[in-house]
Amino acid sequence: MATIDLEKMLEKVKNTQWTLSDIDWDGPGRELITEEQWPKLKDFMADLMWIEHVGARAFSAMSKKAPNETLREMYAIFHAEEQRHANAEMALMKRWGMLEGDIPKPNKNLRLIIEWLDTYADDMPFYILGAVIPMLEVALDGALCTFLLDTVDDPVCHQAFQLINGDEARHLGVGFSVMEAQGFNKTFIQLAQMAGRVLDPRMILGILAYLPLLNKMRDNVIKLGLPEEKLYQAMNKFERIAGRTVEGRRNPWFQIINRHARIMINRKNKFYHTPVDQMVKMTDKIPEKSLPEVPSWIYELTADPTAMH
Repeated sequence: MATIDLEKMLEKVKNTQWTLSDIDWDGPGRELITEEQWPKLKDFMADLMWIEHVGARAFSAMSKKAPNETLREMYAIFHAEEQRHANAEMALMKRWGMLEGDIPKPNKNLRLIIEWLDTYADDMPFYILGAVIPMLEVALDGALCTFLLDTVDDPVCHQAFQLINGDEARHLGVGFSVMEAQGFNKTFIQLAQMAGRVLDPRMILGILAYLPLLNKMRDNVIKLGLPEEKLYQAMNKFERIAGRTVEGRRNPWFQIINRHARIMINRKNKFYHTPVDQMVKMTDKIPEKSLPEVPSWIYELTADPTAMH
């Protein structure tokens, strides 16, 4: 089984920490954001910031149930890193004049997934979170962040994302190794039991929030100008790396998520996309007062570099 030395990785993670104050937020280049880019980029950055917090909340749950102390400590650091990424993205929004209040509100689909995570993530088996998170990280690292760096010329944005992408690469290295470990030495019955958790009512609620969020985000980045091939490349990265070993391919949650990703990026699959698009429309029509409260922990977010020393 190809795997990584978790002790060495933990040491590397500790030695590569950075703070918002390492970035020159007043450096030249903010004027390179064009008038045409600005409104779309504002919505994109707000969504990106909240997706970082979806990852943070999942890492928080994983840090409580990881199978050994090294992973528990690593996931606790990853939780803090995802929060720092969100703060860095807010600092970019502040630099570009995109923050109307202190914190942009998450869109309705993100509100629902954050509510589900707050309610159920701590009850989910480690192997489910351990497969979902690498998929989201691949989408962030391989599609959203790459797109941002390809389209935004501000050098401060590039400086921030060089640091963010370094963290994400380490998250992925650990994530793929853990997925392989979850498929290692399991009997057919154990693998079937892992797959069977997809029928857990709490899991079904999560899927009902997750599917329209992915469709909405997919369409939003395509509208922004992300070439569809880049999206395909990001999804192929998940299949190529997570499935590079027999153990990785034996993980039933790799199989479930990989097959769903193939379907999700294919807009020609009307059997899947028609009902999910209807779910997106239904979510858009939910009155603001009927949505779950934005969780109190969002007020820990800040675009102020001095708070991150």
